[in-house]
Amino acid sequence: MNIFKQLWVSLYSPKDIGSFQNQGIGKTILYVFFLSLIFFLPSAFYLGTMITNGINAISETVSEEMPNFEIKNGTLTSADKEPFVLKKDNYQIFVDGTGSLTPKDVSEKTDEAVALLKSELVFVSNGNIQTSPYSLLEGNNEDLYKWIHSVESVLPIILPLLLLTLYLFTAAGTFLKVTILAAFGTIFRSTMGRSISYRHLWRIAAYSITLSTIFFTIMDAFQAEVPFASFISWFVSLIMLHLSIKETNDNPEEIGS
Repeated sequence: MNIFKQLWVSLYSPKDIGSFQNQGIGKTILYVFFLSLIFFLPSAFYLGTMITNGINAISETVSEEMPNFEIKNGTLTSADKEPFVLKKDNYQIFVDGTGSLTPKDVSEKTDEAVALLKSELVFVSNGNIQTSPYSLLEGNNEDLYKWIHSVESVLPIILPLLLLTLYLFTAAGTFLKVTILAAFGTIFRSTMGRSISYRHLWRIAAYSITLSTIFFTIMDAFQAEVPFASFISWFVSLIMLHLSIKETNDNPEEIGS
């Protein structure tokens, strides 16, 4: 069975999931990476769009339209007594040396923004917030303008590397979840009188997370918030794991990798 058909049947068939205990570990590991990639795609799209549009918006305004400011020792200072706000295309740009704005305040004011706050740089896209300290930024408007242009020139290299790093962290989290689920599987195995080994439980657990992963991928793609998301994800995965173990036999035979 190819990986796409495995994905499809893992959405609804505990019996098929239970049968996957017999396949080689290599194919199961590949499936976990594949599932992690699917889950990561919406985040990658929104993050890439947010960074690219944010840098373009601030680049167009920083040299002429922004108030004078200076970043020194990780802190932004400005002569303005209140936050500066400028709407540029679909973005709002904030400069606040007063310390009155927080990243949450910015996200509540608009869905698309770049904000230079007292102690951090903030990107907001579709309500998602990304913050960064000024550890790499020092100087005034002109220095920031030069820095942004240098970032723009290497963005085609930096952005893929950033996304690759974040994908690997996503995959690591998925592998950890599968490992923890397999540990719960040992409990289910005992209560149902099955004698399945841990390595076979790990394979079953890898496919048992499919339904919850695809569901939350769709929710992320539409930027929909799900209450108690973590609880729902684990609950659905555990139910699928329990039902899949129930469909297994006691003498699995490993086949092909």
